[in-house]
Amino acid sequence: MIDEGTLARSHEPAVKQWARVRHDANSPLRRGAWCLVLGTRSDQVILDAGGRHVIVDRSSLIMSSARPERWSIVARPDNAVNVPPQWGHQYAVCPGCSHRAALGIPMPRKRCSRCGETFSLADEEP
Repeated sequence: MIDEGTLARSHEPAVKQWARVRHDANSPLRRGAWCLVLGTRSDQVILDAGGRHVIVDRSSLIMSSARPERWSIVARPDNAVNVPPQWGHQYAVCPGCSHRAALGIPMPRKRCSRCGETFSLADEEP
């Protein structure tokens, strides 16, 4: 957790920004989940990760000025926790609620079983 002093010493973005961990980054955050940027420092970003404030190296992130509206396609890490092996080498992460789901049969749009929203699938991250 981050104390309020740490947030006060960071630079708040003028407009809302979103970030997610790069596919090759080592981070405690879920791959594919978009988090709100709370503040920035020269080489770090403070994110709201499901109610927790987490500091992540800027180089480990993909940034966006708008919350994406497409499912993230994520390569299943070898040490994945709570990702069923039968999902294969890739899975999807909902842009609305960050719920993970099997890709299943490729479809242009996918409905989230948790939040009920339907989004397009993003291209696979390189």
